[in-house]
Amino acid sequence: MSELSLLFKISEIVKEKSNLPVFFSLVLGAAADELPIERCTITILNRNKSILSIEEANNLTAAQKARGKYKIGEGIIGKVVATGEPLLIPNVAEDNRFLNKTLTRQNSDKETLAFACVPVTYNNEIIGTLSIDVKNANKEQLKNLASLLTVMGRLLAQNIKSRQEENEEQETIHEENKQLHEELNDIFKPKNIIGNSKAIHQSFQMLNKVASTDTTVLIRGESGVGKELFAAAIHDSSPRAKKPFIKVNCSALPETLIESELFGHERGAFTGADKLRIGRFEAANGGTIFLDEIGDLPLATQVKILRILQEKEYERLGSAQTLKADVRVITATNRDLEELIEEGTFREDLFYRLNVFPIYVPSLRDRRSDITLLADYFVEKFNQKNGKSIKRISTSAIDMLMSYHWPGNVRELENCIERASILCNEEVIYGYHLPPTLQTPDEESLQKGSLQSILDTVEKELIQDTLKMTKGNMTKAAKHLGITERKMGLRVNKYEIDPRRFKNK
Repeated sequence: MSELSLLFKISEIVKEKSNLPVFFSLVLGAAADELPIERCTITILNRNKSILSIEEANNLTAAQKARGKYKIGEGIIGKVVATGEPLLIPNVAEDNRFLNKTLTRQNSDKETLAFACVPVTYNNEIIGTLSIDVKNANKEQLKNLASLLTVMGRLLAQNIKSRQEENEEQETIHEENKQLHEELNDIFKPKNIIGNSKAIHQSFQMLNKVASTDTTVLIRGESGVGKELFAAAIHDSSPRAKKPFIKVNCSALPETLIESELFGHERGAFTGADKLRIGRFEAANGGTIFLDEIGDLPLATQVKILRILQEKEYERLGSAQTLKADVRVITATNRDLEELIEEGTFREDLFYRLNVFPIYVPSLRDRRSDITLLADYFVEKFNQKNGKSIKRISTSAIDMLMSYHWPGNVRELENCIERASILCNEEVIYGYHLPPTLQTPDEESLQKGSLQSILDTVEKELIQDTLKMTKGNMTKAAKHLGITERKMGLRVNKYEIDPRRFKNK
C-alpha cells in the first residue's frame, strides 16, 4: 500500500505545478516518507558535456550534491545511462563500481547498504536516473523497489526533461556571460562611474575614444544620469588631466552676470565691478571647462561661445584686449537642442560646433543591472556619512528598486538610499524603509491591512532573505528558519519564490 500511496502523492504534487526545484524536493520527500529507504536521488544528464549531475537528493548539502557528477559509463549511475538498463547492487561494499562520490556512505554502512538505479527516458532518449539507498534489502525487495522507481521515472520524465533543458540553457547563458565579462574587463572603465551594464559600457567606449583628443564633446542624457561625472572622466583621462577642470552650470547663473562669470571683467566695466575678475575660461586655461545645461545659455552669450570654439579668442567685459583660450570645451544638456533651434532660442551654427562628438548617457531604467551596484555604493557612502553599519539591502527592497521606473535616474536612487539609511536602525534595509513612491501593495500591507496579510508579507520577505543568504539552498534555509524541508517547499510554492534566482547572489 505504501507504493500506491507514494504514486498518489506524486500525482497530487504534479497537479500543484510547483517550480521544478520545489517539485523535486516534494517528490523525494514523499518517497522518503512512504518507502523504507535511506535516500532517493535524481540525476540529470547534461548533453553538452555528457555528464550526469545530482539535481536533488534527500538530506544532501549543496557541497555533497556538487560532488555527485558522473561521466557516462562512470560508476553505477554512469553505467546505467550508458547501457540504458537498471542496476541492482545488494551490497555496495562488494562492488567496486560504487564510487561514493558524495562521501555520504560510511564504511560501517557499506556492509548492509544496497543500491538500485534505473534510467529515466523521454521520447526514447535517456535524460537521467533515479536511484535509492536502502539498508538490509534482499534481492526481491530491491527488485520491487527498482520497478517502483521505473514507474516514478515515467511520472517525472517530463519534469526532468524540462529541468534538463533549463540547466543547459542556464549553462549556455553562464558561459556567454563569462565570455562577456572577460571582454568587458578589457574595456575602459572610468574610476568615478559605477556600472557594468551593456548600455553604460557603450558610453564608456565612446568616452575612451575621445578622451585623448582635444575634440569638443556634447554629453546628452536625462537629468540625474551623471553627465558631470562623464565630463570629469573625459578630463581625467586626457592629456590635460593635471590642468584645471572648471565646472559651470549655465542654468544657475543670472543672465546679467553669466558673461562676467564666463569671460571675466575689468575694474569699472559696470556698476559694482570694483576690481578685475578672472572668468571661468581664463581659470581653465590649459585644462577643461564643462558647461552644463548649455541649452539654457542666452543667445548673446551663445555668440561668444561660438567665437571661442572657432577662433579660440575672447575679451573680458570692459576690455579691448583679446585673450587666447587654450581650453577644451565639454558641454552637456538634457534638453532637445534640435527643438530649441526650431524655436529660435538656440543657434544652429553653435549646435554644429558643439555636436562634434556626442556621447549619450543612458537613463537608469535602460541600465537596470547597474541598480544594485549603485545602491550598494550609496549604502556604503551613507554608512560613512551617517555613522551607520548597514550591511545589505533585503531581497524585497531590491525587487522594489528593480521594478521602479526612476524618472530622476541615479540622483533619485541616491536620495532614496539616503532616506532609507536614515530610517534604518538595523543592519538591513527593508522595503518599508524606501519612499512611498516605490511601495508595492505587499509592502504597504506591512503598515495597514489584515493580520494575515502582514504575516504573509513578513514570512515571504524572511524566506527570500534566508534563501539569499544560503544562495538558494532550500535545505540550509529550512534549517536556518527552524522548519522542515517539506514546509519550506510548501512556503516557497505558496509565495511563488524561485530559489534558483538566489544561487549566484
